[in-house]
Amino acid sequence: MRASLQAFLRHAIYASRGGFLVRPLAIAIVLGCLGAALSWLEERFPGLADLIPPAVFASRSDPQVAQVILSDIATSIMTVVSIVFAILLMTLTLASMQFSPRILLSFVRDRVTQWTLGIFLGTFSYCMAALPAARFSPYPFSPVVTVLGAMALALVCVGLLLFFIHHISQAISVGFIVDRIAGETEAVIDQIAPHPWTPSHSEGHPGSGDPGREGAIASVVSGYVRFIDGAALLAAARTFTIRIRINRRVGQFAPAGIPLLFVSHPGRLDAEKIAKLRAAFDIGPTRTLEQDVEFGVLQIVDIALRAISPAVNDPSTAIGCIDQLSRLMIRWVGRAPPASLLCSPPHVVRVVLPWISREELLETAFDQIRHYSSSDVAVSLRLLRALGDIATVAPDAALRPILADYGTRIVNGCRAHLSEADLRRLDDRLAPLQGPAALAQ
Repeated sequence: MRASLQAFLRHAIYASRGGFLVRPLAIAIVLGCLGAALSWLEERFPGLADLIPPAVFASRSDPQVAQVILSDIATSIMTVVSIVFAILLMTLTLASMQFSPRILLSFVRDRVTQWTLGIFLGTFSYCMAALPAARFSPYPFSPVVTVLGAMALALVCVGLLLFFIHHISQAISVGFIVDRIAGETEAVIDQIAPHPWTPSHSEGHPGSGDPGREGAIASVVSGYVRFIDGAALLAAARTFTIRIRINRRVGQFAPAGIPLLFVSHPGRLDAEKIAKLRAAFDIGPTRTLEQDVEFGVLQIVDIALRAISPAVNDPSTAIGCIDQLSRLMIRWVGRAPPASLLCSPPHVVRVVLPWISREELLETAFDQIRHYSSSDVAVSLRLLRALGDIATVAPDAALRPILADYGTRIVNGCRAHLSEADLRRLDDRLAPLQGPAALAQ
């Protein structure tokens, strides 16, 4: 039960950073409570209204004026909210059709949009909560301070509407979209691989274990592995005195019935302990950026592939995507790989946790673009430049021959589609990547 509660709280915290429900609803509730509390305080302490100069609110003795102002603000705000939602829906539809459905996750996590919707809905709830305080019976009462607060919120909403329109006009720009996805992916890299690479860090792949002595724990739901709580698995493995080998890494699809992990000494586990191990996995219908670096890369790759398709034919956008992909790969290869062997106590392996390797992420980032851009010299040249940039800053010399081999594959794939002059340009760009200076550092 405790593990399930922790998983629920972690997922709720992550969900609060994205979507149009949690943050806007929280803002609306807070402002609604503020309107009710302020009107109650003003009625409880009549001297608060004397702090407002008569020139600011002259009709303080007429409750009808307060009622009209509060009701008019609430009505107009809801009209504007419908316009904001229409603009937002149009933007999401355009982004999904023109770029990729995957990038919708980045749009719904946009904080400007969330705060705009929250403050608009909060202004409405503020006015509705304060409106009953303005009354004629049993005695006339006009909440002066509360009405001025509603008027101030209305002015804030006007400014937010202008800023929201400006922000949306930028948000549908492909450069802005790709840069935002790259920034979010960099944050994931910083979270799961915070330490710089050193020669002592090797990206060794975990062993496969001994299937004959291990017991499988199958997934009970189908979906993508979005998060793995390694600390919870490590604590459970030590408590149950077992060794855990995870069969599906973050980002992979786990159908129901397929082994999610393998454990040594399966006889030591009962139904409650197995449920606790499953609770360390967050499995859902869509991938997220909680721990999934590959998902961020795939979003940028989707935009690049759409751009170089014959229907769109926009190599400039593809080149911009390659630049951002090189930015992410430079960040990834410059970090020590996430720990795949979790030990407790030291040198006693308890959990084998696989992560995507540098070679796998490199293939995800550039392989499809390489394949579909073999007839475009500009995109191919930029691919070679990206590989050269990665090779220049990569601290691990063992990665440079891999990058040189990948550059050779790019040039060889273009030989059947490009002219001799274009191929010479590609060879000139490839030469530094293959040279001895690039391989010996």
